[in-house]
Amino acid sequence: MSETSIESRVKLATAAALDKKAFDVTVLSVGALTSIADYFILTTASNERQAIAIADNIEETLRAQMKIKPLLVEGTTPGRWILLDYGDFIFHIFTEDCRRFYGLERLWGDAPNLTAEFTGEEQEASRPRRALKKTS
Repeated sequence: MSETSIESRVKLATAAALDKKAFDVTVLSVGALTSIADYFILTTASNERQAIAIADNIEETLRAQMKIKPLLVEGTTPGRWILLDYGDFIFHIFTEDCRRFYGLERLWGDAPNLTAEFTGEEQEASRPRRALKKTS
């Protein structure tokens, strides 16, 4: 993987999200299904303030280390679903209830899940994942 490859950018963005305690990270390879991006990265924040902090850290990290800025940023106000569009990958940061409501994993269910390649999740398989709370 070269320093400027899409995979290295996705890995760096994912690490930046995890640095701010994002959870339930999912990396989907959607390039064969759509022309809008090669990867969707979905992650969850505990609340709107944390979602904004995650988005800010992703932007700052990619700008500082790779000199790239998002083409589009949406949803920072109110922060329930923040979208960072970097062209070849799109980072979605949800609050728990918003992620459950929109269900992008279901919508893009045919996309290969490459989470382990980008997060080292196979090494953390013994760690329990945080369950999403059911709301009525």
